[in-house]
Amino acid sequence: MFLAWNEIKNNKLRFLLIVGVLTLVSYLVFFLSGLANGLENLNKEAVDKWEADGVILTDESDINLPQSTLAIGDFEGDGTDEYAILSQVNSIAKTDDIKTNVSLFGINEDEFIMPDVSEGKAFSKMGDVIADDSLKDEGFKIGDELSLSSTDITLTITGFTEDAKFNAAPVLYGSLETIQEVRFGDAAEQKDDQINGYVIRTDNLESVAVDDSLSVVSTQTFIENMPGYSEQNLTLTFMIYFLFIISAVILAIFLYVLTIQKISIFGVMKAQGISNSYLSKSVIAQTFILSLAGVIVGFTLTLITGYFLPAAVPVAFNYMDMLIYAAVLVIVSILGALFSVQTIVKIDPLDAIGG
Repeated sequence: MFLAWNEIKNNKLRFLLIVGVLTLVSYLVFFLSGLANGLENLNKEAVDKWEADGVILTDESDINLPQSTLAIGDFEGDGTDEYAILSQVNSIAKTDDIKTNVSLFGINEDEFIMPDVSEGKAFSKMGDVIADDSLKDEGFKIGDELSLSSTDITLTITGFTEDAKFNAAPVLYGSLETIQEVRFGDAAEQKDDQINGYVIRTDNLESVAVDDSLSVVSTQTFIENMPGYSEQNLTLTFMIYFLFIISAVILAIFLYVLTIQKISIFGVMKAQGISNSYLSKSVIAQTFILSLAGVIVGFTLTLITGYFLPAAVPVAFNYMDMLIYAAVLVIVSILGALFSVQTIVKIDPLDAIGG
């Protein structure tokens, strides 16, 4: 450690360049992890708030909520602790000067998926809805009357709830009657018993008894089958993994070049009796110091960047994940330094000093 630290102090610019590269790589890794978490939350916020264990959909829907249609009464709660009906439809909501994609959830007010109201009041009559509070950032407010695409129904925002997005769209919660009117229009009375699925709480999904035409899936499976969810997560995860490899390669190249430049010095040190073990430990310690410094600076810059990002950017930092990624970056950097260690071990003192 003494030799490693002294060399860093005597060659500040050279090692600052290495720390700078590691800072940029770690900054990108941390930011991508925050982006991956943010996009993941955009898809599943509303589902997470249900605190449910599973969902019942039709077998032919292929675990796709909008494609599932069943009737109230197709399931009577056998094998569950609680269950709630859910009707869902996507639409575009707009006021005179604002419009946005929304997902409308029709629920019963007395069932467990009823959201907590953070501002305003719950829906109490036909046409009332509780909106995801992200809509406030777009200019929507309590009392706004919303017209919807493909229907003449007008909804009124009576309150807001926190963290309620489904498949990246803000959710509007309304009574089952309200959402059925939006879904079916003039045919709402004839189809008032048609819903998209049941949300259930149970200790054992296998004990839930349903007809052959229905499927019971875990909440996690339901989330993973949302359109684009798995593809998006896999893409960002692969990018992070590739950055780990890139950081190891970059540091390996830097250290290898530095080692090649110091072959004669290492040769003299070995001729003086300094062991391969001591020199190898010095390189590893040097790599640890450099990678740790780069990761800490990258971590700090990421948090500062996150503080100034607008709410529209879907970034959510998971500090535990970031600490794990930081540890991985340090470890892969040390692995990259092993090439230099191998070179040092092979140095012949006589050849190195021209003897």
